[in-house]
Amino acid sequence: MASISALGIGSGLDLNGLLDQLNEAERGKLEPVERQIESQQVRISAYGELQGALAAFEGAVGRLAEPSLFQSLSANVTGDALQAAADADAAPGQYQVEVEQLASAGSLASQRIDVELDEALTDSDSTLTLAFGNAPDGKPDAIHISVAAGSTLEEVRDAINAHEGANVSASVVNDGEGYRLALMSNDTGEAASLTGMTFEEGFFADGVIVSDAEDEGAGAVVQPGRDAAFSVNGIAIVSPTNQVEGAIQGVTLDLQQPGSATLGVEQDTLAVREAVSGFVEAYNALKGTIGELTAFDAESGRAGELLGDSAVRTIESRLRNDLSAMVGDPAQGELAMLSELGISLSLDGTLSLDPAELDMAIANDMGAVERFFAGGEDVPGMAGRLAETSSQLLGSNGALTNAIGGAENRIESLSQRYVRMEQGIAQTIERYRVQFGQLDGMIAQMNQTSDYLTQQFAAMDAQLGRD
Repeated sequence: MASISALGIGSGLDLNGLLDQLNEAERGKLEPVERQIESQQVRISAYGELQGALAAFEGAVGRLAEPSLFQSLSANVTGDALQAAADADAAPGQYQVEVEQLASAGSLASQRIDVELDEALTDSDSTLTLAFGNAPDGKPDAIHISVAAGSTLEEVRDAINAHEGANVSASVVNDGEGYRLALMSNDTGEAASLTGMTFEEGFFADGVIVSDAEDEGAGAVVQPGRDAAFSVNGIAIVSPTNQVEGAIQGVTLDLQQPGSATLGVEQDTLAVREAVSGFVEAYNALKGTIGELTAFDAESGRAGELLGDSAVRTIESRLRNDLSAMVGDPAQGELAMLSELGISLSLDGTLSLDPAELDMAIANDMGAVERFFAGGEDVPGMAGRLAETSSQLLGSNGALTNAIGGAENRIESLSQRYVRMEQGIAQTIERYRVQFGQLDGMIAQMNQTSDYLTQQFAAMDAQLGRD
């Protein structure tokens, strides 16, 4: 930098300023390359936007290509007694359900214990036994919980809650006159209901009084657990839980309250209508994205980032061919064109949907609608064909991927060219700097020679004047 600042000292010329101007002029050669790199980056961003819209369309047609969509069932309930959900194993039908009682968890409480919470209940290691009256197969009918010597009522509660196999929740309750140990089963139903709570002999410390108890340590049943009781079309059913599976094949019942309800299991036409509407909306959104990216404003002269792009033309052409092609055989009474489902292609290239015509096609023959969109085992339907095309366009060798790869390659090539040009400019400026230094030195020497000659001539003039 010192050499740059020293330029012009000898000659008196603004060589530093001239060198800066030359440098600016040389770097101006980089601007076209910078603009090309920026243009390719903008194209990649535009390709990404188009990629997102096409992926959304692929998802929409992929849903329509699934046969399970047209075979799905819905469970519709009239009444507040229950809620229901149907899966693929359900069969269409009507069911009358009467809920008599809901399943509930059993609860149990000890007799009142006239002690403070921080007083010890036992002076030796003891055992608390919880009994279950009708334990299901594989479950013990009694649980034995170890209680350490010196344990307070709260510590007994904690020991119960910490026991993995107890399957109960313990708490301490103050009834206004004293404390009780209260237990509730974690599961509903008679089989999970607690029927007894007994203490090993010597559990209570001396001086502790158990009120209102015939036997020291006896437990009092507050509420037994109950099974849910209901009927389906007059058939009585009992369940330990309020969520019932298997009473009606493929249907899960969630009992809410005693009462009557009518359950209808039928084809889920709403899901099909929503899927078709989603397909139309996704395609129109894709067309809208393409329109924005390829638009041209004559007034401003502004062109879309992908105007005239070959990848965009490929996408539009392939999707348009799929949409306009026939699917089924009209001679066999099959749906063959989108227009038969109330879907038409507008002049602007978007799709429009007539919901009433679609509803009619679904009501007349859901199977025909399924074959049109989802196709059969060997022949893809309209949605399957569009899904395959979208997948190819988005794939590793698809039009979009290749277009993005091409733009990235051009950016890499331009970046390398930019670096080479920068290096060339740096070399040119350095050459100018050397030449300017030489010029500065030459002019400085010439100035010195001029000054010397001027002095000599002046001396000669003075000498001649004295003579």
